[in-house]
Amino acid sequence: MKSYSYWIALVVLVLDQITKKIVSGSMEVGDQLSVIGEFFKIHLYKNNGAAFSMLPNQRLFFIVITTAVVTGLLWYIQRSRSSGKALLLSALGLILGGAIGNLLDRALYGEVVDFFQLTFGSYIFPIFNVADIGITIGVALILLDTMRDTKNQGAEATGIG
Repeated sequence: MKSYSYWIALVVLVLDQITKKIVSGSMEVGDQLSVIGEFFKIHLYKNNGAAFSMLPNQRLFFIVITTAVVTGLLWYIQRSRSSGKALLLSALGLILGGAIGNLLDRALYGEVVDFFQLTFGSYIFPIFNVADIGITIGVALILLDTMRDTKNQGAEATGIG
């Protein structure tokens, strides 16, 4: 089944949109709900910028950039489907689902709904959502896949393995 990238993307997209609707429908911007003390809270925030609220109020710019990224991801998934690289294809699916989730928010509402907040001592990590989790894990898996490939290529070049 070589289309699992798309199924992964769909799961991330659906979870992202459902959780955003639930939180937006039951909380006001700025409301906080403690899940695990001060460490983990649900804190509704609407972000009209990029990650970490960079470049606020650049809706059209982010829609264009994200559309280009989604198009590139779709092309790369199609190109990579026959590679048999499950880790890479899973990672691409996670990133695709996350990118589409945040793109929908920007296109429909002009801002992205964020609500997960983690606090480590005095450091408050920027608020994020399910789409961001998919993108972050996807990028980490691509790095892992790249390191595995580099290690395997090195072993093949030296005749080990």
